[in-house]
Amino acid sequence: MQKKANVKKNILQLVVGIILCTLLISVSVITADAASIQVGLDSGEADAGTSALDLLFLLAMLALLPSLLLVMTSFTRLIISFSFLRSAIGTQSSPPNQVIVGLSLFMTIFIMWPVFGEINETAYKPLKKGEITQTEAIKQAGVPLKEFMLRQVYEEDLDLFLSLAESEDIVDVSTIESQEDLKELSMIVIIPSFITSELKRAFMIGFLLYIPFLIIDIIVSSTLMSMGMVMLPPTTIALPFKLMLFVVVDGWGLLIEALIAGFR
Repeated sequence: MQKKANVKKNILQLVVGIILCTLLISVSVITADAASIQVGLDSGEADAGTSALDLLFLLAMLALLPSLLLVMTSFTRLIISFSFLRSAIGTQSSPPNQVIVGLSLFMTIFIMWPVFGEINETAYKPLKKGEITQTEAIKQAGVPLKEFMLRQVYEEDLDLFLSLAESEDIVDVSTIESQEDLKELSMIVIIPSFITSELKRAFMIGFLLYIPFLIIDIIVSSTLMSMGMVMLPPTTIALPFKLMLFVVVDGWGLLIEALIAGFR
C-alpha cells in the first residue's frame, strides 16, 4: 500500500510539473510575440499588425468550426443514424459517444474529400499565391459547399425557406429561372434547407433501422409470454439475438456503405 501511495504521489508531482512547464512556455511565447508587435500610431501602419489580425481571424474560425461541421457537411446525418442504430439494438453506451463521434467525423472527411479538394484548388491555393483576396477566396470556397448542399436538399424544403426569405425581402424568387441560379442563393437560405433535409433523411434511416430489431423484440416477447416467463425482461434475451443478427449480416459494412452511397 505504501508503494502504491508513493507511485501515485510521484505521478501527481510529474503531472503538475508538466502543467507548470507548459504554462511557463506558453506565457514566454505569448510575451515574446507581444513584444515583437509594434504599431505606429502616427503612420497608421503596423509591421506585425496583419499577422495579429490573421491570428484573431483564425481563432474565430476555430471557434465556429464545430457549428460549420454540423450544418454544412454530412456529419449530421451520420451521427444521428449511428445514434438510432445504438438505440435500436438496445445497447445504451456501446459503442460509446466518443467512438460514434470519431467514426462520424472521419466518414465526414471521407465523404467531403472531393469538396475539400475543390476548395483547396479554387480558393486556398490562389489565396496563398496572392492571386485573389480573402473576400474572393471565401466566395470561391462557398461554391463547392453550395453545390454539395443543394444536391442533398429536398425541393419542398428549399421552396419553404425561399418563400420565407422572399417574405422577409432577403431574396427575389422571380430571378431564379434555372439550377445555376440556385448557386447564387445566400447561405442563409441554403443551410437551413440542407439541415432540414438531413434531419428528414436521418429519421427515415432510423425508422428503417428499428424495423428488424423491433421484429426480434416482438418474437422474443411473444415466446416468453407463451412460456409463462412474465418476470423475465424480454430485452435481456433479445439483445444477444440482435447482436448476432447484426454481426452475421455485416451490419456496420452495410450501413456505412449505404450512408456513403446516399451522398454520391
